[in-house]
Amino acid sequence: MNALQIWAGPKALRHLREQGLRPADVRVVPAAAGGPKGLVLNPLDRYLFGHWLPRAAQPVHLLGASIGAWRMASACLPDADAALARMAEDYITQHYEHRPGKPPLPGHVSQVFSDKLAEHFGGREAEILAHPRLRLHVFTSRGHHALLRREGRLRTPLGYLGAFASNAVNRRWMGGWLDRVVFHDPRDALPLPLIDYRTHAVPLTPHNLRPSVLASCSIPFWLKAVCDIPGAPPGAYWDGGITDYHLHLDYAAMGEGLVLYPHFQPHLVPGWLDKALRHRHRASERLANVVLLAPNPDWVRQQLPGGKLPDRSDFQRHLDDEPARIALWRRGLAEAQRLADEFAELAERPSIEALPLV
Repeated sequence: MNALQIWAGPKALRHLREQGLRPADVRVVPAAAGGPKGLVLNPLDRYLFGHWLPRAAQPVHLLGASIGAWRMASACLPDADAALARMAEDYITQHYEHRPGKPPLPGHVSQVFSDKLAEHFGGREAEILAHPRLRLHVFTSRGHHALLRREGRLRTPLGYLGAFASNAVNRRWMGGWLDRVVFHDPRDALPLPLIDYRTHAVPLTPHNLRPSVLASCSIPFWLKAVCDIPGAPPGAYWDGGITDYHLHLDYAAMGEGLVLYPHFQPHLVPGWLDKALRHRHRASERLANVVLLAPNPDWVRQQLPGGKLPDRSDFQRHLDDEPARIALWRRGLAEAQRLADEFAELAERPSIEALPLV
């Protein structure tokens, strides 16, 4: 049984069958929100960014939301393999003080995570933004409605209740509550349009790189909002996955090249509030040039601890037994090496069969 499945849009399917897949084919790599689920992709990330993609010289745009932003920023460091390995270890061993049986306070989680980002990226922001080939784009969600412009004990829950209700009727209506703000590499614009949702583009600088990644990872009610990021419109910034959970964007409009999408499932959910809206999970013509790499669900059920991907429920289940959670996630990470090994073998073939995105 294969651990890795390859899914592709119609244009990408033809390319894979006729030419296989080479590093020079790739123009964009998205990285979705999803918390601990992203750990299963770490060995694959390390192979892609540390060994495979460096074989070509063209610019590659990295799009990240939430944990995806942390992954993509790590990939832009000079030794991507080592940086991504360290990221996985730090994510697995993250520790927060809390009362027995009670989750840690959001302010404490934000401070601990901010300190961890400083360890990873502090003083190295210029290196990330000067990478010779990679172009980083960090997706965040900014409070637009009066209730969400600043965080508050009552106003934030009410604001998100309004955003949820609006989104349930029409995804665009959520724009009355939240904007998409993309912090982008100042050297090159994104090679695809972002016209589906109100968007602000802010150039990345050494001063706003870490705050933007922190904001992109700031899950509402789990972490505090990041306010007034340098160079960006004022306001409260939260997890980029709220507006762009799995970055279901108009990749087909970018012209030449393929989108290589390492993902933890074969479906792209547009926004965080769309998780329960199954009719919005279907593929679209916007994914025509996407090659999506995902774990085989049968392999997940049979080989990963508990028969599932790591997820936030593991925090709750092992809230007072941190060593058990750490051991569980390390076992899953070790099993996930198969995804990288299978991709390395497939990428050498002159023709690759894939499943059509649905």
